[in-house]
Amino acid sequence: MGFIDKLRARWRDADTLLCVGLDPDLARLPERFLAGDALDEAEALFGFCRNIADATAEFACAFKPQIAYFAAHNGGEAALQRLIAHINAAHPQVPVILDAKRGDIGSTAQQYACETFERYGADAVTLNPYMGRDSAQPFLQYHDRGCIFLCHTSNPGARDFQELPVDGEPLYRRIARTIARDWNADGNCALVVGATFPRELAEIRAIVGDMPLLIPGVGAQGGDVEAVVRNGKAADGSGLMINSSRGILYAASGEGYAEAAAQAARELRDTINRWR
Repeated sequence: MGFIDKLRARWRDADTLLCVGLDPDLARLPERFLAGDALDEAEALFGFCRNIADATAEFACAFKPQIAYFAAHNGGEAALQRLIAHINAAHPQVPVILDAKRGDIGSTAQQYACETFERYGADAVTLNPYMGRDSAQPFLQYHDRGCIFLCHTSNPGARDFQELPVDGEPLYRRIARTIARDWNADGNCALVVGATFPRELAEIRAIVGDMPLLIPGVGAQGGDVEAVVRNGKAADGSGLMINSSRGILYAASGEGYAEAAAQAARELRDTINRWR
């Protein structure tokens, strides 16, 4: 089953639009992972995220590990590989999005695509479309894997370039239209649209129809769940992967951290569903 079909099945069968972000900050992990004279960074990253994934899987439409939180540490990339393998084995119904924001050309892009889909075994990856179609093609040719392109991001600096006019319309609209019309021949594309820009979210939804949208920015960044669902949902009430990372990962810091994460995930899933 390809990424989009897997995602749609998850929306339907689990009744959830919640994406659980896995961004493990070693400084914020429970004490049990930090004890001892020699911290095994890779083991701490893997163990914490594995337990969060196991606790929250029933509430998740997707998991989204952020590669930088792993690659910055000794053995971190191996820990990421182990984590995705664990999720694929223990929770095969939940797709994994590698948040890597790749974007390069030629043979370099081919290697990044190989890294994402073959080394790590991810179902989808976030990509930067700035370098154009040839930079995306090595990813797009994995026809069953998801390509999730930055469109209008959640950070304040999104306005610096993404809203610049191009032939009478802002660049983010041009990106949305081009990807929906020209790059999505295999139906494996999606877009990243920040929760902090609900008006732009509504405009993008109107352009792309029922294309899936990955929505960062709820919670710590100030995005409003009601506004996201109202402006971003597809005609059937689905179409969204609403990401939460810190609010779930660090719901508690003691021994009950996994149970607290599950409760936070359940509550956010239910809040999202109330506005569908």
